[in-house]
Amino acid sequence: MLIRIDPEKCTRCGACVADCPIRIVRMTEPGPMVAEDDAPLCIACGHCVAVCPEAALDHAAMTAATCPPVDRGEAFTPEQAAQFLRARRSIRQYRERSVEPEVLVRLLRLASWAPSGHNSQPVEWLVLSGPSEVRRMSGLVADWMRWLETAHPETFRLLHLDRVLGAAARGEDRILRGAPHLIVAHAPKDSRVAPAAAITALAYLELAATSLDLGTCWAGYFSAAAAVFTPLQEALALPDGHGTLGAAMVGYPVVRYSRIPLRREPRISWRHGHSDRGAPGA
Repeated sequence: MLIRIDPEKCTRCGACVADCPIRIVRMTEPGPMVAEDDAPLCIACGHCVAVCPEAALDHAAMTAATCPPVDRGEAFTPEQAAQFLRARRSIRQYRERSVEPEVLVRLLRLASWAPSGHNSQPVEWLVLSGPSEVRRMSGLVADWMRWLETAHPETFRLLHLDRVLGAAARGEDRILRGAPHLIVAHAPKDSRVAPAAAITALAYLELAATSLDLGTCWAGYFSAAAAVFTPLQEALALPDGHGTLGAAMVGYPVVRYSRIPLRREPRISWRHGHSDRGAPGA
């Protein structure tokens, strides 16, 4: 049975019926249920368990007792959310200190709550740690840049990669910035939802890192190289059929920022139906 109801707790409010994204929870005389023929359609998103105010519903994949209650007192105010989001910075200077494995696991568990199409959760993670391993990856990306200089010189010049390689020759890593860890998101290449899921999960990772006193930065050069450069792909040794979908440098930051830099105002276009009046908030 896909869902079970505690009849002593269930008030038949219908919240689980209304909130099921697949619309397979039905209200019956005994209470909410899912027909046996509809059960394979379930994506195990947990909405039915999460929305029940009485903890009266258990799902085959999770029970109400195993799902922590939402602490309303911990919710951000709009002002706190604005401060948190605006104060986050991409970090390009890292301490010579590894992040404890349990902290990285905690970070990736938080990233796993990112939404994904059909709750498929396709993203997997490769954590590369230690100066020698991260330097090896940086060196392979530099090799890709040298290949690009010959194969696609216009792109090489457009991206000013001569400056990056010049810095590398002087012992300065502008590719992975001397980060102690590189976290790579990967997934099956044939998954249509994986690219968006990976970007969203990496965004969760970047935001969650701040709460753990960690710094992150999107590894753009690495991601571009990993998409096309065979030597780097071979060095990553991902599972068969998997491809990289993004990566982030992670470590303890050297500096802390004291000001929130300005950003341009959002560029917004409004479109309304004939019955609508004015822009939202007008």
